[in-house]
Amino acid sequence: MGRHKSRTDLGREFGATDVISERGQEGIELLRQLTGGQGTRLVVEAVGSRSAYDQAMGAVRHGGITSRVGITSRVGITSRVGIPQYEEAPIGVGSLFMNNVRLVGGAAPTRAYIHSILSDILEGKIEPGKVFATTTDLAGVPAGYRQMAGRESLKVLVRP
Repeated sequence: MGRHKSRTDLGREFGATDVISERGQEGIELLRQLTGGQGTRLVVEAVGSRSAYDQAMGAVRHGGITSRVGITSRVGITSRVGIPQYEEAPIGVGSLFMNNVRLVGGAAPTRAYIHSILSDILEGKIEPGKVFATTTDLAGVPAGYRQMAGRESLKVLVRP
């Protein structure tokens, strides 16, 4: 599910067969149609807005899992990406328990892996992927964040 063409095109390149750009109840209904009314077994909610949470909970099937994943970073400015921007959401009997839906999540453990792979990336042994639309040096980080916020760049790779 997504509405930014650069991201959904990349998703298709990685194997997505269907893309739903509609939001809210309309998006949930389209997803349910595609899955024969069941919903999906696993939903990853990485936006952090309450509406994204509601859509994720509407998309998950009975017995499924909704995983909320967030990334935080601080590089000159503070950026909260994918971290829940709300304190309250339905997690009671009707939304989770009676549907046997598991809700999991937390901050992505990027720091746990960075030391083991960073040198391989910098030496060109590992291709970091097609998600990096822009490359910059440290001085270009603020502009890179603005480009991502303005949907001019999917992700920005910072090289020393």
